[in-house]
Amino acid sequence: MKKILIHFIAIAVCVFVFSFPVMTAESAPIEGAMLPEINLAVPVKDSDRSYLGLPASGFFKIPQIKAKVVLIQIFSMYCPHCQGNARTVNKLYNVIEDNPKSKGKVKLTGIGAGNSSYEVGIFAQTYDIPFPLFPDMDYSIHKAVGEVRTPYFIGIKINNDGTHRVFYSKLGGVNNPDQFLDMMLQLSGLN
Repeated sequence: MKKILIHFIAIAVCVFVFSFPVMTAESAPIEGAMLPEINLAVPVKDSDRSYLGLPASGFFKIPQIKAKVVLIQIFSMYCPHCQGNARTVNKLYNVIEDNPKSKGKVKLTGIGAGNSSYEVGIFAQTYDIPFPLFPDMDYSIHKAVGEVRTPYFIGIKINNDGTHRVFYSKLGGVNNPDQFLDMMLQLSGLN
């Protein structure tokens, strides 16, 4: 009886360990595919609306942002890696805005997985985030993008006809903002 129990536990552990990465990898946004439909409330701040090129109110989908490329950071205010990488991502925003190849064409935004508006606001204030952040308190967006770990970056290219495709989908932060932007421009075809 004891041997059967040990074999059962060993099989259960193997099934769990070997199935978990497969489930996560298959559900994350796939490069070359469309981004799952994400509906966000238009930001209240005029500067955020202007930066994203959005109307005064209502809801929008990511491909409606006035840009050629949108970089989305899935973060959590409770994620120590997101906290540690916040200043470098701010530098990425500045590098994007200072580069004539990307200014006005590449937009950066963040979605706080499991974070309320209040928590997203605290994160933005604490780390002086210069780009728009959106709450995802009920994890609905997080679920739509495959319940990825944080920080996670998704890059989408928006075509002239309004269609889009994911060209980048990876776990991890930004180490070197200049190199990261160069890679985004190259992968998206904007270079």
